[in-house]
Amino acid sequence: MSFDAHRCPNGHVTYPGHTRCPECGEEQTETVDLADRTGTVVTWTTSTATPPGVREPNHLAIVEFEVQGESVRALGQLTTADGVEIGDDVEPVYEEELRDPEAGIREPDSQAWDGYRFEPV
Repeated sequence: MSFDAHRCPNGHVTYPGHTRCPECGEEQTETVDLADRTGTVVTWTTSTATPPGVREPNHLAIVEFEVQGESVRALGQLTTADGVEIGDDVEPVYEEELRDPEAGIREPDSQAWDGYRFEPV
C-alpha cells in the first residue's frame, strides 16, 4: 500500500489529493509515495475522547515531508508519544487496522481500515 501525496504540473504537492490544485487550480496528475520518506513533526496532541473503535489515548501529529523542494503536510496517528518532540523525525509505518472495524460502524465493508501511522526515528 502506498501513502500518496498528489502533485500538479506546476510542482505543488498536497496530501490528500484534490481534483484541482489548491495553489494554482491545475489538475493534479501525479502521485508521490511518502511511505519510504522521513518527515518532521510540526505539532502533535493527544486525544482522550475518541470515537468508537479508535484507540484511547490517540496521539495525532501533523508531519511535514519534503518533496523536491516543496513541503507537504499530513495528519496522522503516532505509534507512540513517548519522547516525541516538535521537530523530531518520524517515518510512516503501515498498519492493517487503524480502527476497530467492529466498533459501531453500520457498514464495515464501506470503510478502509488500513493506513499509516508515524513512528519516531
